[in-house]
Amino acid sequence: MAHLLAPALPDRARMRRSAPAAVSAVALVAMLCVCSSLQPGVLTVEGLTLVLSATVPLVIAAQAQMTLMAVGDIDLGIGNFVGLVTVVSATLLVSSPLLGVLVLIGLVAAYAVLGLLIHLREVPALIATLGASFLWLGLGLFLLPTPGGTTPGWLASFGAWQPAGFPAPLLPILVVALVVYLLTARSAAGVRMRGLGSNAVALRRAGLRPLTSRVFAYATAGALGVLSGLVLASQTGGGDVSSASGYTLTTVAAVILGGGSFSGGTAVPWGAAIGGVTLGLVSVVLSLLDVRSDMQSAVQGVIVLAVLAGRVVVGKVLR
Repeated sequence: MAHLLAPALPDRARMRRSAPAAVSAVALVAMLCVCSSLQPGVLTVEGLTLVLSATVPLVIAAQAQMTLMAVGDIDLGIGNFVGLVTVVSATLLVSSPLLGVLVLIGLVAAYAVLGLLIHLREVPALIATLGASFLWLGLGLFLLPTPGGTTPGWLASFGAWQPAGFPAPLLPILVVALVVYLLTARSAAGVRMRGLGSNAVALRRAGLRPLTSRVFAYATAGALGVLSGLVLASQTGGGDVSSASGYTLTTVAAVILGGGSFSGGTAVPWGAAIGGVTLGLVSVVLSLLDVRSDMQSAVQGVIVLAVLAGRVVVGKVLR
């Protein structure tokens, strides 16, 4: 009997890991069905491009949040950081392209330094990233006190790019999810990063440095945050440090919906992508249903709770 049950255990474990993303995928399909019933043009290439465009920077920011949640941290500054990148894109990248590129590289380095300080000084990540969020906000307001500016031509062209017969937003979503998957699930650095989140003591006993893993995670999150800001700037055509303020908690919800964990040790890039798209489509569904703007936040919360409840039920069934 034992030899018959043994091979089934890994399959059941894989099902438990993929169940949250599957529940979010079902919710995603359900919302697309609702959208198509209310507006049949949604399922065309043009319709999908329209409804998915706003989810691209959110999905990339969710990948950044997932990277830090894999080591057991939560970033409360990702929203303002993405907003700062849009400001740099609309100002320095236009007036002084070389300086703008150097500033973006410096922002990635600043994220790595933030991870370094969190590890060395043993500062809770929530406190450190919250403090950093005010720094990103202040820098953004210094560079561009009011929303405006204009993005470089090459960035605007990317935002307007539309291939024939294929929804353009799907390409960056799939490419970024694939790259993050290879980085977090298939590379040695990714294994060490998840090891830090699940058991830092075991990682240290294996002769590996937890500090290196945390700095790597923060540098990766910073690079993804810069990419998210560039994509957002390409869509808006300008800069606004507050344009992504809602991303902070939304990205956490996207990661959890996609199978992530607050305790660390897990990285599910495909799940985070599905969770981000799902949350991005919630506002589209509510708009098509003519839900009052003052009620949309409450309805969004109910939908998220319903998906999480489905995740809990499926998890118990597969346990």
